[in-house]
Amino acid sequence: MTRTQIQLPDELYRRAKALAEQKELSLAEIARRGIELFLARFPQPIAEPQKWVLPKVSAGRALVPLDKLRDISSEEESMRGLDQS
Repeated sequence: MTRTQIQLPDELYRRAKALAEQKELSLAEIARRGIELFLARFPQPIAEPQKWVLPKVSAGRALVPLDKLRDISSEEESMRGLDQS
């Protein structure tokens, strides 16, 4: 736990000290709870997300020569009954 020193206006100090006595807490505990409440009410803003970039995927090498691709595709369509001839 870090020890720190703060300055309070006299009236704020008197009110905080009176509340601490009423609640049977230390002035330090009142200050901690007040800071926790303040931080819960005003959370840190979420950092702006980084611009999304489409991942690059290596497709490897072509396993079918491009000049044969049309023939293979036609055969596949014929087998499935999708040929339009």
